[in-house]
Amino acid sequence: MTKRQDTKKFFENLSGAGKSIGVLTSGGDAQGMNAAVRAVVRMGIYVGAKVYFVHEGYQGMVDGGDNIEEASWESVSSMLQVGGTVIGSARCKEFRSHEGRLKAAHHLVQRDITNLCVIGGDGSLTGANLFREEWSGLLEELVQQGLIDEQAAQNNSELHIVGMVGSIDNDFCGTDMTIGTDSALHRIIEVVDAIMTTAQSHQRTFVLEVMGRHCGYLALVSALACGADWVLIPEMPPEDGWEEQMCQKLSESRSRGSRLNIIIVAEGAIDRQGKAITVNNVKDLVVSCLGFDTRVTILGHVQRGGTPSAFDRILASRMGVEAVLALLEASASTPACVVSLCGNQAVRLPLMECVQMTQDVQKAMDEKNFEEAVRLRGRSFENNLNTYKLLSYRKADSELPNSSFNVAVLNVGAPAAGMNAAVRSAVRVGITEGHKMFAVNDGFEGFYKGQIKEIKWGDVGGWTGQGGSILGTKRTLPAKHLDKIAEQIRIHNINALLVIGGFEAFECLLQLYEARTSHEDFCIPMCVLPATISNNVPGTDLSIGADTSLNAIVETCDRIKQSASGTKRRVFIIETMGGYCGYLASVGGLAAGADAVYIYEEPFDIRDLQSNVEHLTEKMKTGIQRGLVLRNENSNENFTTDFIYQLYSEEGKGVFDCRKNVLGHMQQGGAPSPFDRNFGTKIAAKAIQWISRKLKESYKEGKVFANTEDTACLLGMRRRAMVFQPVVQLKDQTDFVHRIPKEQWWLKLRPLMKILAKYKTSYDVSDSGQLEHVTRVRPKKVD
Repeated sequence: MTKRQDTKKFFENLSGAGKSIGVLTSGGDAQGMNAAVRAVVRMGIYVGAKVYFVHEGYQGMVDGGDNIEEASWESVSSMLQVGGTVIGSARCKEFRSHEGRLKAAHHLVQRDITNLCVIGGDGSLTGANLFREEWSGLLEELVQQGLIDEQAAQNNSELHIVGMVGSIDNDFCGTDMTIGTDSALHRIIEVVDAIMTTAQSHQRTFVLEVMGRHCGYLALVSALACGADWVLIPEMPPEDGWEEQMCQKLSESRSRGSRLNIIIVAEGAIDRQGKAITVNNVKDLVVSCLGFDTRVTILGHVQRGGTPSAFDRILASRMGVEAVLALLEASASTPACVVSLCGNQAVRLPLMECVQMTQDVQKAMDEKNFEEAVRLRGRSFENNLNTYKLLSYRKADSELPNSSFNVAVLNVGAPAAGMNAAVRSAVRVGITEGHKMFAVNDGFEGFYKGQIKEIKWGDVGGWTGQGGSILGTKRTLPAKHLDKIAEQIRIHNINALLVIGGFEAFECLLQLYEARTSHEDFCIPMCVLPATISNNVPGTDLSIGADTSLNAIVETCDRIKQSASGTKRRVFIIETMGGYCGYLASVGGLAAGADAVYIYEEPFDIRDLQSNVEHLTEKMKTGIQRGLVLRNENSNENFTTDFIYQLYSEEGKGVFDCRKNVLGHMQQGGAPSPFDRNFGTKIAAKAIQWISRKLKESYKEGKVFANTEDTACLLGMRRRAMVFQPVVQLKDQTDFVHRIPKEQWWLKLRPLMKILAKYKTSYDVSDSGQLEHVTRVRPKKVD
């Protein structure tokens, strides 16, 4: 039996027939909760279960009645792009009491709901676990009180619980990202970008307070994403005497010509003695010490509001489907679990292990064991903090190590948002490591023409928020100009190379690696960072720039869908970029709620087009009278966007009319998203540290000589980790004709998109999250 048949059979075994699932959102609201609710409802209905909304969180469960309402496929339409939670959330004191939980159990048993999907923070999830532990006792009480009979108690004897963490604070251990965090970062960065322009005009210092309760994640990542001068977070309070240090840093940055300062304060920020540090304390300090014109901005609930980002919609949709699978597979012996994200993978973790670890963070902070608090926050938090420390403080030249190495940085291929953040990070970390950093303008074209000059710390100030490529970028490959490039390497004594770009950047490094036999000048450490909106570089799940592009696509699709709600029965056909890679179309389709997505990797014929038209015709008979179809630009040379538009228009006559849009270069998109700024910053810092190690290893007899495979690498995100892979080893994994990797992880998301659009499909669950345990002691990092 083939794997596909095997998994298909496995998926069909996971029938939800006869089961009832309740879904509720509890605690603080977070953008993306609705996408999770939609995914649970549609996946539940798809497998044959009944799904119920529990309105107003636990309060609705305690009150019963109309608060527990059966959901239909159509009832979750148009939810994807709405912020907050449509089914309501409330803090519920009554559920904390035994009587309240007894009422809730009674209301669930009345509808045979024994599977609960809880979307909320650690308090909501802890409550759900307690409810599960008490369940059999609660049923016994209900039988004794005559409220239910023995048969009902028997039929509903087990309660299964799966949690998803919805919280903008990202304060839950066990997951890299909680639903809502990325959207909150979008709000913060929009505000900071706007504030920076006014601060620059007036030479001002701005002190911003961001949310996060006792967690500094939002403050830390937004500081990284906007290049803030100083950040104050609860997990790592500043050393005693920080006031003087901070003022000195602000004063130095002004003396170097900067016209503004940004200081970010987490709402739970404290000093080493545990005393709160407020934005007003910081403002008073700056004014009294430096006399700078200083303003305070408290962002408040703006951070919770607005449309969810593409990342949050995809995360919530993946988690929602995973949660239903976990409920269907649950047995009496499996603990309540929480669906988490680790790197780029969905995992299931025992809920109480995560809750315990989350509580341990607070305990460590109370005991002033701050290193332990940071470690418990997890890998993602720790990496962010380490990168911020690397980039934040410029030592005096006399304090820097002198490596006497020269490292060149260049961009290759089409511009991608986040490239500038990567260059800034590379330059500053390189200088901190003691190297001289050189910037190359216009890619390898500029390289062979000698457009190479030293770039200093201050030259890259304010680069993180800029879109496109400030260095300039070209698609020119080095093969025809090897002699001239080698000559420039000698002239400028370049000892290592960092290339930031898309598929061309990968090809460039391969060509330079292969030219090592004829040109000794290329025997230097070389690293490529994937940066392209198409996300088509082998060796990485994600590329810098793709997230910004997805957000641009999803925003446009939202607007287009909105225009269709005024004129009923309309289908939009939208063409996205991506070359032969269907990533933007597929993942954009999942985030925008598309009905069909045509891509090159999944061949389609006229019968598929016909069945999609019939599917939309059926859809128009329901309450949802609009359709969205995405087509990747190179999905098929004959079935063009025009052809599909004309076919749909003809076949849909009398039922729906069509419109088409070609999104074009707007997808390369504007200011980089927080994710791309952060990803570019972290990945570049890691690459420079790798280059420093390789330089030391390959420095012999007064010169650098590196000719092994592992000195020409691509740094990519693979499932759960960042990995350096020799470019020559990635050759076999690449389809050079179509400029795509031979295997692409995101193709596994396509069935998910089809299921949520009501198509029957086989879904490969072999990769779905198995129950794991929270790891407390991580092994030392390896390359």
